[in-house]
Amino acid sequence: MLTLIVAGEAIFALPFHITRFFRPTVLEVFELSATELGAAQGVYGIVAMLAYFPGGAIADRFAARKLLAVSLWLTALGGLYLARFPNYQAALWLWGFFGLSTILFFWAAMIRACRDWGGHTAQGRAFGLLEGGRGALAAGLASIGVLLFSLAFPSDYALATLEQKQDVLRQIIYLYAGVTAAAGFLVWWVIRDDIENQITIRANVRESKAFIRYNIITVLRTPALWLQALIVVCAYVGYKGFDNYTLFAVQAYGLDEVEAAQIAAIGSWTRPIAAISLGLLGDRIGSAKTLLMLFALLLSSDLYFALSTPIPGAGWVMLGNTLITCIAIFGFRGLYFALLEEAQVPKAVTGTAVGFVSVLGFSPDIFVSYVGGVLIDTSPGLAGHQHFFMFLAAFSALGLLASFLLLRIVKSKSLASAQTV
Repeated sequence: MLTLIVAGEAIFALPFHITRFFRPTVLEVFELSATELGAAQGVYGIVAMLAYFPGGAIADRFAARKLLAVSLWLTALGGLYLARFPNYQAALWLWGFFGLSTILFFWAAMIRACRDWGGHTAQGRAFGLLEGGRGALAAGLASIGVLLFSLAFPSDYALATLEQKQDVLRQIIYLYAGVTAAAGFLVWWVIRDDIENQITIRANVRESKAFIRYNIITVLRTPALWLQALIVVCAYVGYKGFDNYTLFAVQAYGLDEVEAAQIAAIGSWTRPIAAISLGLLGDRIGSAKTLLMLFALLLSSDLYFALSTPIPGAGWVMLGNTLITCIAIFGFRGLYFALLEEAQVPKAVTGTAVGFVSVLGFSPDIFVSYVGGVLIDTSPGLAGHQHFFMFLAAFSALGLLASFLLLRIVKSKSLASAQTV
């Protein structure tokens, strides 16, 4: 599990962490607009969406150790190219490559392994530990990056030259690439090949295309999975919206880039606490009910930023509401795949269900960053950011409704099971 945690976060560090914690500097150094960066990340989302289903089939045919390690090493190589600060056209290709390297060989195997580890009664704990551990690694890396940033500009960031910013950002990218490559070696040496299981899986794949079709039909006919996919969409929109917080802190609250990065890094430290504690709460009161409460919390946070007028320099206000947002978005990530067990999805169709939910659920990778970039570039300053937070609030409200409907299905299934017993 520890190795799975390290690998599960390191794989996404390069395509996401750099732009999340150092977004204003990335836009300046790469000479990109917010819309262009959003388009590059949208390409990632398109490629990733296309990779989820075949990735599940690949995970069934090959040893996880090899797939995970190769995926991590390919992503680290992409980081070396990222350190060259590619132009807009090259960035589109690079994020497309990241979409392939981080999903095709990686995602389905990680989720299935975590569900198996959690058993019937500890799904919240399993996914909470996975997400919480990943969050601790992410926050640690972010804090190191912010420390490098602040040490490089001890007096006034505004006086730094473009060359100085390039040098520091390049060092941070190299740090992330090194951690990603090291995680590949950790996976290679620690995770063992389950030879017996691989032989069984390959035999099943060879002998039954009808079984695969049955799994797909079963998943498509399960209303709870459609609602789960919608919940993941709404939760992931909120998570992707966090990428914009550093730019919002600079342009709306008047903070400098170092202060904005510090707030984002502090917010990231809530991830291990929120994911683990809310995962355990989900085991106690139900994942669907916990998600319902979190969507209500996120909706209030989005509406505050959308409707309030920022006080220039009031970093404590920005930090306070950022922490509320982070509790919700990181709590989601420790819960939404725990719904597979609560909704009584058969384990035999886990891989197919994960692929289905992921294709729909992580589609915000395609459009959230792009929509945010367009809204901010079209209405520069506070207005553009407020429009973006209204966009986020709409998805929070939709997630609230989907969680309520899923809770009703879960209760009805639990009642039916009790009557059968």
